[in-house]
Amino acid sequence: MTPSVNKPPAHATKAIVLFGHGSRDPLWRQPMDAVAARIRALDPQANVVCAFLELTLPDLHTAVAELVGDGATRITVVPMFFGLGRHVREDLPKLKETLHQSHPAIGFDFLSTVGDDPRVTQLVADIALG
Repeated sequence: MTPSVNKPPAHATKAIVLFGHGSRDPLWRQPMDAVAARIRALDPQANVVCAFLELTLPDLHTAVAELVGDGATRITVVPMFFGLGRHVREDLPKLKETLHQSHPAIGFDFLSTVGDDPRVTQLVADIALG
């Protein structure tokens, strides 16, 4: 289940799904949960949930259904992948199509993977350089 701590009211203005791979290790998701918490701290009206491709719940369809149930009409999906592997190239486009078919009245914004963002590249380089 997604943590419901600090969940905004149903009239939240922003709906965001942080979408990652998932793992059998429950500690794996802590960095994604930390990003979600940081988004909530920056914008308390944002309705942010984490979703996973496999091995961790909820999946993307369940997370989107939760946001739609909360009244979201536009949802931003942030693929929390560093590389452009098979999941990003093949699985994500299929999931996009299924979401559009399942929720035709919802506007979806699918961002590029976080690993494609030059700000992430710069931040990782800065971290490496100390």
